[in-house]
Amino acid sequence: MKKPVLLLLFLLSIVSSLFAQNIHLNSLGFLTNGPKSAVVPQSCTSFKVVSLATGDVVFEGKTTGPNYQKDVDQEVWKVDFSDFQKPGDYYLEAPGIGRSDEFKIANDAFNFAAVTSMRAFYLWRCGMAVDGEFAGNHYHQDVCHLDDAYEDYIGKKGSKRDGTGGWHDAGDHGKYVVNAGVSLGVLFYAWEHFQPQLEKMDLDIPETAPGFPEFLQELKWETDWILKMQYPDGSGRVSHKLTRKNFSGFIMASDDDAKRYFTEWSSAATADFVGIMAMAARYFKPYDAAYAKKCLDAAWVSYRFLQENPEAKRFVQGDFKTGGYQTRDSDDRLWAAAELWATTGDESCLRDFEKRAAEFDYKIEENWDWQNVSNLAMYTYALSSRKGKNPEAEAAIKKNIIANADALVEKGEADVYSRALGGRYYWGCNGTVARQTVNLQVANLIQPNPKYKKAAIGIVDHIFGKNYYNRSYVTGLGINPPMFPHDRRSGADSIDAPWPGYLVGGGHSATDWVDKQESYSHNEIAINWQAALVYALAGFVSY
Repeated sequence: MKKPVLLLLFLLSIVSSLFAQNIHLNSLGFLTNGPKSAVVPQSCTSFKVVSLATGDVVFEGKTTGPNYQKDVDQEVWKVDFSDFQKPGDYYLEAPGIGRSDEFKIANDAFNFAAVTSMRAFYLWRCGMAVDGEFAGNHYHQDVCHLDDAYEDYIGKKGSKRDGTGGWHDAGDHGKYVVNAGVSLGVLFYAWEHFQPQLEKMDLDIPETAPGFPEFLQELKWETDWILKMQYPDGSGRVSHKLTRKNFSGFIMASDDDAKRYFTEWSSAATADFVGIMAMAARYFKPYDAAYAKKCLDAAWVSYRFLQENPEAKRFVQGDFKTGGYQTRDSDDRLWAAAELWATTGDESCLRDFEKRAAEFDYKIEENWDWQNVSNLAMYTYALSSRKGKNPEAEAAIKKNIIANADALVEKGEADVYSRALGGRYYWGCNGTVARQTVNLQVANLIQPNPKYKKAAIGIVDHIFGKNYYNRSYVTGLGINPPMFPHDRRSGADSIDAPWPGYLVGGGHSATDWVDKQESYSHNEIAINWQAALVYALAGFVSY
């Protein structure tokens, strides 16, 4: 354990106890014309907004409350200062309570967090050296895993082929196709839904895809690797993952020299491969038509294999003790058909999707992740402008999208900390909370409603401090952020502060989150949660 760790833990416990009696808000700040709210977990009748520059009171208001919520076992008073819209730096003050953390009001209040969260993917890169400067620290990872990977588990013992590149999946150094599926799906959505803002984003990353906007350059680093996961025999099968047999200790990726393998294929990974490649073909085509064709050709090979082999083929861990990502494949096949149709307009893919969607009863999930990507399929279908859709199916899906978003708005409004997932908590639930912004933004594209945007901003507020702990859940950003994520780089380097911009998983109840490196089920980081965070912020960047 690093020398300052015990002292930091002690100081953080003191700080946390002090903040527990303070004013809980999104310490990143607030959008000029957007909603602005905070929560005070003790009796409080009024508040003031105070200018940091002058000390002047610039806005005053009354709180509402008390509001009791069982899962946090608190009575809270709500603060709303949405009517105050003057850009600047401020803090809240409440009589007998004290003052809040400082915050800014600006159109670009979320920009820095959005860039930092997206750059986190670059810092996750496998197969190249990465560097980053943040808050006075220099983060560096030497080139790693150039021996990726061996083919012993796909029938070629002792043989090796190129499996380099991609992103390390989470707090470990493995690479997993199923988790890449939901991650890239959400990131491609961010590009589709918010391209005018994202194409202006300066990520300060190496130019690894000349001619591509930087946001898409980062996605291409992952799709380059995904392409390598398809079996080289032309069958269309796709390896489930590329990892060593056991997790490494807390070492840098460049020191991880254990033998790594392409594993046996699974039908879920193969279907997710189709979805990823079809999206890549669609979004990369304006910048590299030849690469887009390569992606699309690969997608067709795997899709035809799935059509000829309709039975589910689950991945069996066998000798492996790394992430399993074991899942049924019906939702993945649904997504594959939707994306391939959206890219090509192929009628057989359309009919495949519509048949499967009916079997799903056109349902939209409010609680979704890599285990169920059916939302990705439904959203792609609903938002596509292609002709030939079944009018009844389209109407049912859109109706369910709106109903789902309305329910999330209601839950976000009912929760004292604007958490639209309500009282559900589990490993990685912070990622789901962030991903619910996709549900809300898609609904807003179909049927614009200010409540959807407000609920999405409430989720961002929650992640960055408007929560039970009055702490940001994202390393390096916001008030009292996590210091000890379950992340091998952060645990192995010589820097006290963790690598920046990463969303940690969160508690298994409303009050049991712990900021401890060893608690992977509370404090791990992962690309699927990170993609959701990027999407949540992308909807509100301004250039």
